[in-house]
Amino acid sequence: MRVRQYVYFAMKSDILSAVEMSARIGLEPDEAMVQGRRSRQPLRPAMHVWKIACRDPGLTVDEMISRVVDRLEPFSEAVGGLVEELNRGHSGSCAVLQVVRYYGDEEGEVEDLRSPDPAFEKVPGQHQLLGWHLDGRVLRFLVSARAELDVDEYG
Repeated sequence: MRVRQYVYFAMKSDILSAVEMSARIGLEPDEAMVQGRRSRQPLRPAMHVWKIACRDPGLTVDEMISRVVDRLEPFSEAVGGLVEELNRGHSGSCAVLQVVRYYGDEEGEVEDLRSPDPAFEKVPGQHQLLGWHLDGRVLRFLVSARAELDVDEYG
């Protein structure tokens, strides 16, 4: 089985552009979307989006999350303040840590069937990229950033 995955932290707003969000927190995004750029009727994208992403191959989800949080952590107070402001009048959070994983993707990474110990055979179905956790540092960041966690997996 092949697995392709990536992680990003996004802030979304129907008021502030990604440029304005960057100015407010002092960090340029890796990716940005402009509200209404593709279509005005219906509005697509529906909101402005500011993203810090990790799409590096060979990393586990926890490693990807850690790289994203490493970059954002020095700005967590500014991010949290901005997200609190953006959340006013919205039912959910305007910030999300997004995990996306595709199973069986042609562009994904192949399962490594080599055993770390020659005395043992590694059986298929134990893909090296499967499984992940959130440590206390990541959880504290999510709370300070007032962000939600969303995980999407596709097969």
